[in-house]
Amino acid sequence: MTAQLESIDIYVTSRRALDERLDEAVKNLQELALRTGKHGILVARNQPGHYTAALSDQVPFGITRELLR
Repeated sequence: MTAQLESIDIYVTSRRALDERLDEAVKNLQELALRTGKHGILVARNQPGHYTAALSDQVPFGITRELLR
């Protein structure tokens, strides 16, 4: 079973905005992950301009992975 503990939806219209928003989301999730030391971060592209960054029990602590859908 996969647990999604905390997630951040990102909606953008430009590459620059995407880079900024993803960096911010990953930084915030890293801070949360440090509290438990048990979860990594999974970034998924849901559709053009819509991404989700989330803590995941399927990603080792200290790792950020991209999910291609």
